[in-house]
Parts: sequence; C-alpha cells; structure tokens
Amino acid sequence: LLRFYCDYCDTYLTHDSPSVRKTHCSGRKHKENVKDYYQKWMEEQAQSLIDKTTAAFQQGKIPPTPFSAPPPAGAMIPPPPSIPGPPRPGMMPAPHMGGPPMMPMMGPPPPGMMPVGP
Repeated sequence: LLRFYCDYCDTYLTHDSPSVRKTHCSGRKHKENVKDYYQKWMEEQAQSLIDKTTAAFQQGKIPPTPFSAPPPAGAMIPPPPSIPGPPRPGMMPAPHMGGPPMMPMMGPPPPGMMPVGP
C-alpha cells in the first residue's frame, strides 16, 4: 500500500491517487501550511542576510553609509528638484516656458559631478 506524504502538512494521505492528492492540495489547511512554510523560509533568508551584513560591518568589511560623512571637498550636491530656481543643465524646462520639451542632455557630467570611485 503506497501512501502519499505531504511535507507541508506533515501527514500521510489515506492513499495515493491523483484525485486524493488534488483534493488535499486544494484544501484550506494545506494552502495555509504552504504559505506558512514559505513565509518562514523568507524570514530565515532575510535574517541570514541581516546577520551576514552585520558581521561584515562589524569586521570593517563594509564602510559606513555615504550620508554619515561630510561630502568630500569640491563635490557639488545639486538642490532637490522641488526648490525653485533657474533650470539646471540637463533638466527638462518648465511647461510654462513654451517651446517643445527638450530631452535631458546626454554626455559627460559637469566638473565636480564625477562619480566617486574607490
């Protein structure tokens, strides 16, 4: 006698036939067990990632966030777009200025805006 074991429900079905399996797998309790299983698995994955990141940070392998230190000399930080002022190069002109909208400039960034490398 072959019986089907459901890992999610930790139970044996009365007998193994496609109809019994289908009935079991479409049941509310089975679906809850599957959801709980994957929910727990995702939480374990997230916690593992948090633990690894924390350990790496404590060992000095990860530098502090870039926002925790003042910007290096010469680095320009553009104001947020919500601050009114003259349009900056590469920005879309305001609709009230008339004319067709221009595409943002593509090309090298202005001096002082170069990406910071290692």
